[in-house]
Amino acid sequence: MGSRAFITGLSGLTILPLERAFLREAAPWGLIIFKRNISTPQQVADLVRDFRDMVGWEAPVLVDQEGGRVQRLGPPHWPAYPPGAVYGALYDRDPASGLAAARLGAHLIAADLTALGIDVDCLPLADVPIPGGDPVIGDRAYGTTPAKVAAIAGAVADGLLAGGVLPVLKHLPGHGRAHADSHKELPVVDTDRATLEQTDFAAFRPLKALPLGMTAHVVFSAIDRLAPATTSVTMVREVIRGSIGFAGLLMSDDVSMGALSGTIAERSTQALAAGCDVVLHCNGDLNEMREVAGVAPELSGVAAERASAALAMRSQREEFDVAEARGIFNAMVA
Repeated sequence: MGSRAFITGLSGLTILPLERAFLREAAPWGLIIFKRNISTPQQVADLVRDFRDMVGWEAPVLVDQEGGRVQRLGPPHWPAYPPGAVYGALYDRDPASGLAAARLGAHLIAADLTALGIDVDCLPLADVPIPGGDPVIGDRAYGTTPAKVAAIAGAVADGLLAGGVLPVLKHLPGHGRAHADSHKELPVVDTDRATLEQTDFAAFRPLKALPLGMTAHVVFSAIDRLAPATTSVTMVREVIRGSIGFAGLLMSDDVSMGALSGTIAERSTQALAAGCDVVLHCNGDLNEMREVAGVAPELSGVAAERASAALAMRSQREEFDVAEARGIFNAMVA
């Protein structure tokens, strides 16, 4: 059997016996790691290799390594990186310098990750925050205008790809206007569609060719009054695939987050039915992992083609002197 259409988490620093049996039987398409899975560089590299041994191929391994508040790998073993807003401030002074710093920072992150065997970073964000929006995005955003956000996000994606790491475009079709944190509750955006098309959605369009994307657990009432984008057929087909034109592999945001309702199996089924190619489940709860696996089909058809096209881009590495680049980067963002 091939891989199933979900990405799983794990509970700790090593793979427990019951998790080993689960990975062999359930065959997830990928793994996502969090701080609970991270101790030292050697331990992380061993965990990644062990996971791939369990599933039997060079399956993708993901992490949220943005910089600022969202950085799973950090000191003392890994450098701290600035939040996205720092690149936005540099861009305001000189657009070329802002884009160069964003690309170089992402290339350095990629060097950190590939040394561990991690080959997917859940970055860049193309969310466009508004005054009064929930601070869950906040300084993670690159700016407040679609063109600026798209430009910097594109530079970040280029930097990751130059280092052999796949970027994940998030949170389609926009989380910046939300007045709630979707980790805790379901945000509802009541803005009219014309405004959304010109602002929130517009930031994603220049990035539609990126290999991987992640949905937002956000309701856009002007388009679908009830379902968040993750579980809305209308949002996925009309907006993410249609208006934005995103062509890559689409994963849900974490289905264990507080924004979604129903059982984990129901949430996963709804996300797949809406048009997500892959379900993301992050918390490492084995019972929930089994629920996701129980409803996730084998990755096939167009979804499998998108997955293969994405993974083929892991090999696009440029020559890179990490020590020299780090000195240049630190001077740029100082």
